[in-house]
Amino acid sequence: MSNQTATSVATGRERFDQLPMRVAMGSYQPLTDEVLRLMQQLGVDDVLLTPHRHPGFESAMPMGRAWTIDEIREIQAKVESHDLRLFAFEKMPIPLYEILLGDGDREKKTEAIKTTIRNMGEAGVPVLGYSGHPPDGAVRTSRTVKIRGGAEASAFSMDDIDSETLLYDREYDEEEIWNAYESYLEEVVPVAEEAGVKLGIHPSDPPVERLGGVPLLFRNFENFKRALDLVPSDNHGLKFCLGCWSEMGENIPEVLRYFGGENIIYVHFRDVVGTVPSFHETFIDDKASNFDEYEVMRTLQDIGFSGVMTPDHVPAMEGDTEWEFGSVSGRTYTVGYLKGLLKAVREQTDV
Repeated sequence: MSNQTATSVATGRERFDQLPMRVAMGSYQPLTDEVLRLMQQLGVDDVLLTPHRHPGFESAMPMGRAWTIDEIREIQAKVESHDLRLFAFEKMPIPLYEILLGDGDREKKTEAIKTTIRNMGEAGVPVLGYSGHPPDGAVRTSRTVKIRGGAEASAFSMDDIDSETLLYDREYDEEEIWNAYESYLEEVVPVAEEAGVKLGIHPSDPPVERLGGVPLLFRNFENFKRALDLVPSDNHGLKFCLGCWSEMGENIPEVLRYFGGENIIYVHFRDVVGTVPSFHETFIDDKASNFDEYEVMRTLQDIGFSGVMTPDHVPAMEGDTEWEFGSVSGRTYTVGYLKGLLKAVREQTDV
């Protein structure tokens, strides 16, 4: 990277670092002008892309290989043509557990992630999230639980899980996975530091001890403390999914205060009713949900969090299609609600 390019990239990242806490919006599918105009109309400035490998589904980014600098810049240019910013890719081109459990090709897959991080850094895209659950995506046992007004929400019940069928060809020991994860971090975190990219880890969803013979590392408070202590870095923190922490049954304001704003890269703002081993998702303002959304927003303000908050999973509302990947109506509703919460918190703080 030339000195001129490095200076330009650093300047691009600084514009994100100097911004306040704010609401963003994402997409699982390739960005269209219509979706980007909707984001503009909703008053968000930051865009997140969530690549997703699913049969018959067109992912926001290709899966299974490194993303080239040209691919990243093409997406970035499209976003910026609508006066928006490309803040993050929410998943890696190769899921974490596919790397950790890989036999013989772990090094090759890790190199693909390192190449992607370098290319993101060169383009000035500041954040790469990654998820802590196999095989690729949250596990749910239903997507049709009826909630307010007949909207449909996803749910999980351990009673409905086939505990005998293995996800892979054998069972794995938890320490084996921890060792592979530490080795992975030792490879990628220095690359992220050099590239100026922040890595954020999403909790296991559901946050249960194991699924299909595979231990889920990122399922509780103690394991997250361990994860961040393995290779300490300002460029590695939490992709803080409020919904997953709610599924764990944790006191979320206390957890937020423990980690502090400096360790939270960005926030998935959603909630559930119930905790593991059985819960269902719901609207962010559901009085039956587990946490008080205003208290959580106020806590984020108090700890000095300055990243983005984005809708994550949302209910399927009237007229929505392809809900498995996040309904437009549900995301739009959540963006508006979060913007209102944020304004209320700021005005209260200024009193």
